[in-house]
Amino acid sequence: MTVSTDAIRQTLDQHVDPLIGRGLVEAGAVHAVETGDAGVRVQLRLAFPAAGIREALAASVAEEIRRVNGVEATVEVDWAIGSSATANNLSPLPGIRNIIAVASGKGGVGKSTVAANLALALQAEGASVGMLDADIYGPSQPRMLGVQSVKPEAPDGKTMTPVQAHGLQVMSIGFLVDEESPTIWRGPMVTQALQQLIGGTGWHDLDYLVIDLPPGTGDVQLSLSQRIPVSGAVIVTTPQDIALLDARKGLRMFQRVGVPVLGVVENMSFHVCSQCGHHDPVFGSGGGQALADQHEIELLGQLPLDLRIREQADGGTPTVLADPDSDNAQRYRAIARIAAARLAYAAEEAFPDISVSDD
Repeated sequence: MTVSTDAIRQTLDQHVDPLIGRGLVEAGAVHAVETGDAGVRVQLRLAFPAAGIREALAASVAEEIRRVNGVEATVEVDWAIGSSATANNLSPLPGIRNIIAVASGKGGVGKSTVAANLALALQAEGASVGMLDADIYGPSQPRMLGVQSVKPEAPDGKTMTPVQAHGLQVMSIGFLVDEESPTIWRGPMVTQALQQLIGGTGWHDLDYLVIDLPPGTGDVQLSLSQRIPVSGAVIVTTPQDIALLDARKGLRMFQRVGVPVLGVVENMSFHVCSQCGHHDPVFGSGGGQALADQHEIELLGQLPLDLRIREQADGGTPTVLADPDSDNAQRYRAIARIAAARLAYAAEEAFPDISVSDD
């Protein structure tokens, strides 16, 4: 039985994947359709990395084609990651297609641990990823990624080569100062230093640069949001009321400067008893979902208060690498897929056309 390519494309456009939110044809995800006596071959090309769902998506689409059109289909899934729109119409930086800022309204919510695992999760899903540790006063990424004793090189005396850590390209002020020495700088000095770190680093062909921002909503965060072409932001909070108050401030800061918030990560959502498996919401429950609902954004995921996550980060091999098949690693990878998909397919909603009239 031979079926027309138009019929197959119609079926594909009726397939709405939750991560994409629209039909595959409408989303531009159908790269090729071939039909013939031997069956149907479909090549899907996504705009976000999706190694973790590649096989499931291919099987789901093939089954829908079989059900609707009565033919066997071979479905291949790959991805090509382009540059998303940026706030303030800033041009993308050389070697970087997208910048994702990871922020929190206050310290102590696990933002840096989430940032490290998010970067590694994006890489595990099939992207080229870099990490900029923008927390000048408390740089933690060198230790979390196990490269605290490494110094970046500058072959031409001007541009630093990023440090390689588990496949990530990494830059941090922590590489340039003693780990135990305090950074006693005023806000303008910090902003200038960060601009030099990001602009003076030879980033190479990155799909995503994850920026681990310092906590809070002060001058540093505002200046970075306005001067660096950030594609989207991820807000990290705990379910605790105090943390949610500060997370809300961080979310509103990004909204005011025109940076789309990709979603909220609720960290330390629950503790799992190592003896009986009981889930105990030690910091409360439902706060992250309420924050997401209030601002009509995504709850990207909920992460447990787990001793292993802390130990793995302190040991220089975060969870996504240390225990890739664990539930925790899969949670991080799901968060990475959702954030990347929102960035890829919601750009036109995040940056609406604005017109000014005399009415």
